[in-house]
Amino acid sequence: MTKTSGADAGRTPREVLDLYHRAMREMAADDLADLYAEDGTHEFPFTTPGFPGRFEGREAVRAGYRAAWGASPLRMVEIADVVVHEAAEAGTLVGEHVAVVESARGERFAVPGLLVVRVRDGLIARMRDYMDALAVGRAGASIASKSPAAAS
Repeated sequence: MTKTSGADAGRTPREVLDLYHRAMREMAADDLADLYAEDGTHEFPFTTPGFPGRFEGREAVRAGYRAAWGASPLRMVEIADVVVHEAAEAGTLVGEHVAVVESARGERFAVPGLLVVRVRDGLIARMRDYMDALAVGRAGASIASKSPAAAS
């Protein structure tokens, strides 16, 4: 179990968001989860069928992202168009971004997203993740329609 270290406590919310984006780019579930407080939550307000509405606790974040990224036919290429807005509440940021993902066939898809992150002692206490589920669905549908199983 990871405990808050002195290095964690000294991180600013912007640094945490930068590390979060790096973990996303690398699809590194452990690095991502280690950015969360032990009791941190990750919420998906725009729920999609078959995907939970939230992960409660660092280890649930770890398990959820390991499963999601491990099963994904897409790989992350880049996080682009990042814009960060400081919120009035201390330790809170709003980050806009576009995740660029690629299929095994080399097709690229843009998935816009918005993150509202609350950082406490250098770790994520609460993340609200508003990703464009329709863009994810379009990418998945394109891959499924071109698979050998779909042709039979």
